Amino acid sequence: MVSSEVTVSNQVGLHARPATFFIQKANEFKSSIWVEKDERRVNAKSLLGVLSLGIVKGSVITLLADGVDEDDAVGALAKLISSELFE
Repeated sequence: MVSSEVTVSNQVGLHARPATFFIQKANEFKSSIWVEKDERRVNAKSLLGVLSLGIVKGSVITLLADGVDEDDAVGALAKLISSELFE
């Protein structure tokens, strides 16, 4: 299992459209992937799960992955969240 802490930098956080991009990227990987915030963990491939965390700008989240492509999954998702791509 691989994990990485990431700070969300875009203005709107992971709401609606940015969350959809995040979910689409997560679904490109075979590994099981989770997002953790404030001791709550949800499936990173679930739009409702990710939205339920209420991730806003400045939130620190933990990405966790377990599987054959876990390193690639965490790296790609961390890069996506750290970028201004969503704006």
